[in-house]
Amino acid sequence: MPIRFDEAALAWHLTGPGLSYVVGLQDGLPRQLHWGPAVPDEAVPTLAVAWREAYSWDDRLHTGAELLGELGPQFATPSLQLRHPDGAKGFAWHYADHTIDDDHLAIRFTDRDLALTLHYRLWDTGVLDRWASLEAAAPVELTRFDSAAWTLPHWGDYRLSHLSGEWAAEWQLRRVTLPVGETALGTRRGLTGHQSNPWTAVDDGTATETAGTVYSTNLAWSGSWRVLLRRSAQGRVSITGGAGHEGLRWTLRAGETWTTPVYSGLFTDAGFGGASRAWHEHLRRHVMPTPEEDAPVLFNSWEAVAFDVAEEQQLPLVELAARIGCEQFVVDDGWFGQRVTDDAGLGDWHPNPDRFPKGLGPLIDAVHATGMKFGIWVEPEMVNPDSDLYRAHPDWVLHQAGRDRTELRQQLVLDYGRPEVAAWAYAWLDDLLSGNDIDYVKWDHNRPWTEVGRPGDADPDRAWFEHVEAVYSIKERLRAAHPNVRIEGCAGGGGRVDPGMLRYVDQVWTSDNTDAGDRVAIQYGFSQAYPARAMDTWITDEPSGFNQRTTSLRFRFQVASAGVLAVGGNLTEWTEAELEEAAEHVVQYKRLRPVVQHGVQYRLGDPEASALTGVQYVHGDRIAVLGFKTPWHCNRPLAPLRPEGIAADSRWQDEDTGEIHWGATLNVLGLPLRFTGADWDSAIMRLRRV
Repeated sequence: MPIRFDEAALAWHLTGPGLSYVVGLQDGLPRQLHWGPAVPDEAVPTLAVAWREAYSWDDRLHTGAELLGELGPQFATPSLQLRHPDGAKGFAWHYADHTIDDDHLAIRFTDRDLALTLHYRLWDTGVLDRWASLEAAAPVELTRFDSAAWTLPHWGDYRLSHLSGEWAAEWQLRRVTLPVGETALGTRRGLTGHQSNPWTAVDDGTATETAGTVYSTNLAWSGSWRVLLRRSAQGRVSITGGAGHEGLRWTLRAGETWTTPVYSGLFTDAGFGGASRAWHEHLRRHVMPTPEEDAPVLFNSWEAVAFDVAEEQQLPLVELAARIGCEQFVVDDGWFGQRVTDDAGLGDWHPNPDRFPKGLGPLIDAVHATGMKFGIWVEPEMVNPDSDLYRAHPDWVLHQAGRDRTELRQQLVLDYGRPEVAAWAYAWLDDLLSGNDIDYVKWDHNRPWTEVGRPGDADPDRAWFEHVEAVYSIKERLRAAHPNVRIEGCAGGGGRVDPGMLRYVDQVWTSDNTDAGDRVAIQYGFSQAYPARAMDTWITDEPSGFNQRTTSLRFRFQVASAGVLAVGGNLTEWTEAELEEAAEHVVQYKRLRPVVQHGVQYRLGDPEASALTGVQYVHGDRIAVLGFKTPWHCNRPLAPLRPEGIAADSRWQDEDTGEIHWGATLNVLGLPLRFTGADWDSAIMRLRRV
């Protein structure tokens, strides 16, 4: 996207589809002058009007700092905190130079032995990537280094939308008035987290799903993180975010450059739905590795057999999975070492000889003989104390001298920041893929971090960053060495989903909660930031193991058809009628798949506000609508689901019934979805423009 420098105004103008971002130097400081609707170049000098405080107590939060510092009358929590060897704090901004390389703007500042560069890249999707890098000629201590700070327009009110939750209840959308003061989001757990996600959206309290101004941000980092939203007493809001949590301290060494993760933002006047669609398009086109592929329907053995994995016991599941139309068979936990429970075996990544006497080869061949692909579960970042690996290398885990090592799920976290540990991890993964015809890897991460440290290391807090970077590096190297292998990201469900991880995995496990009733809201929240092509959606057995709810096979399959469909039930216990029905649902999903996985998504209704909701996907001349009806009270009539983005004079044919519908009729009367009338009901409608 075009970038222009106005030398007289000392301002840079980045322009994209219907938007402008202007950053300028005021009093020597880099400040955001405008972020929003497009402005002409001629208007840039009028934006670059220096602000002067009216009195000594004035809050300078609204000056639009591109990175909040420690020096001068700046009293908000800084984005950049550092200490020089002589005890002096902060970075004094001295503009040095800038470079414009196609769509990349880099503005460099110097202070003492430091060079700080602010980076900008505006994409054709309207998403602006921002990050920073700090180069040191002499050592300096860092305690905070955020990627960017954003300033929002002056509105009468502000509303924050964010995603919160817990294990098995991720992706709960919250909308709250942003109070005066600082609102902190983040995690100290070492991974993105079930409890919060670094995606945010802010509006003035009047935006809807279909209209209104929304500013949204997301951080591409898969470790601990922090986002601070600050609303001043004068009514201005800024957002700063980056990797790590409070209390960390590390040294930037002489000759070293520290680069932050990307913190992206977007502006839209098309409401929350418009913001989501912009994120979806951006992630598919510019982040995810294989978004153009149709993700296969997979079967995963975990729900069927748990740790009881053996070659002869998997073969009946292979036969039945192929029979109902699955295209990929994934063996989950329990295939390796002494992994008969979660007490032992993690770290010993070789097939259990009692369960797979001839290795994985015979089972892989049996899967491939059906036409399905073969996948395998791994948890490379973890180790059980009861394992050969831990007995040989107890120092390889994150730990602190003289402190107990907290076991969660009977496991500890390996320290990938140690080069020898990262080298070991890549080597066995590479050997596993080189020695077996494996098509797919499910990479799991089943506990948060504790006692993070590295005895004997003078800079132990680096482990919080180095481990994550090593995970990225290993996945990148594996993809290069094995380009036909696809990777699923998982962390006890949706505990590690963010734009940083989506650069290295093809899809992600959304939640360990596969109850279809709960999944309606979980998938609604996930879609605020992430596309259907990335979202694993399973159908499992009933009653649900999370709430003992019983729902129909139809409802479970159709809820799971909203993303990348997978089957996780114990097919050997299904009736003949259930297997036949499942095969029909899989056929139906494959008809929907190109539209769902590659289409533009519209949310029809909010599951927190209505018992009748749906999801609409548009791809070329085709539309797919999935409608969901949850229990409602007193037989009150429910408002119909009306499609989005359909012209009144357009004509659409129902691909299942052949009926013709005018766009005007659908927009006024709603979609004629064919519900059965039961609680926990669902319906699918496929339309083609004629």
